[in-house]
Amino acid sequence: MTLNAALDVTYRLDRLRLGEANRIASVHERAGGKGVNTARVLARLGRRTLVTGLVGGATGRQFREDLDRSSLPYLLTPIQGGTRRTVAVVDGPAQGEAVTGLWEPGPQVSAEEWSRLVERDFPAALAGASTVVLSGSLPPGVPEDAYATLLRLAARAGVPAVLDADGAALRAGLAGQPALVKPNAEEAARATGADDPAEAAARLCALGAAAAVVTAGADGLFGHTAAGAAWHTPAPRRVHGNATGAGDAATAALAAALADARPWPEATGDAAALAAAAVASPLAGDYDPSLYVELTSHQQLTTSHKEN
Repeated sequence: MTLNAALDVTYRLDRLRLGEANRIASVHERAGGKGVNTARVLARLGRRTLVTGLVGGATGRQFREDLDRSSLPYLLTPIQGGTRRTVAVVDGPAQGEAVTGLWEPGPQVSAEEWSRLVERDFPAALAGASTVVLSGSLPPGVPEDAYATLLRLAARAGVPAVLDADGAALRAGLAGQPALVKPNAEEAARATGADDPAEAAARLCALGAAAAVVTAGADGLFGHTAAGAAWHTPAPRRVHGNATGAGDAATAALAAALADARPWPEATGDAAALAAAAVASPLAGDYDPSLYVELTSHQQLTTSHKEN
């Protein structure tokens, strides 16, 4: 589920010069947003997926057309407003690329459009699902407690849910008691007031999540459960490239693990490897499969686990 879906545009150039005209070496456009990126990775892992969200306007038509080309099934709620664009500007040599992101806020969503998603389309999408992923920001007009509402619907349908959000959407969403919440360290700190990722993961569980995994870049992944288990998964070796979709790749690995009921420390080792392999791919929603295999073997040896 990507409530604030986007047409992702990636510009690549040798060097970004602010305040000057820049010639773009290559342009890529594809359907995106955090949930769509997660669905792409899951599909490449061999999982059956269904893309859902709010989509409209000319960019919304491009969004649907790209999902068709990508063979990604979807059940999208139409809206009058135009789907936003997100622009990632990737510049510099391959071993030292920098990524500048420009994110549009998203279209205005009416009360009727939101009700259509909640009352009709989301329940239909849940039918037969083993896991649901709720990702990203909220477009204007969608209530702050949107994720809590969707999480309760998923719980009533018996479908465990992953929440990957930020700010007020994350804080309000925790009231819906997700099976897993997966923010990065900055998002977790904003939600809990804890700068330490391990402490933030514990507080996220205290606020309603059954389990929490906080991604912290080079410091690895920090996990905690409401039952009191805690663990740390070190990051794999440094990988150069475009980190835009790395968090979404980690979410994909964790969603697959939730569907399979795999132990969380094992799941976060897989998530760390898949996120790093995603950095090596030029576009969000992809990953380097050979690097993923290499790093998965390494992570299985380095994940540590402790019970509180």
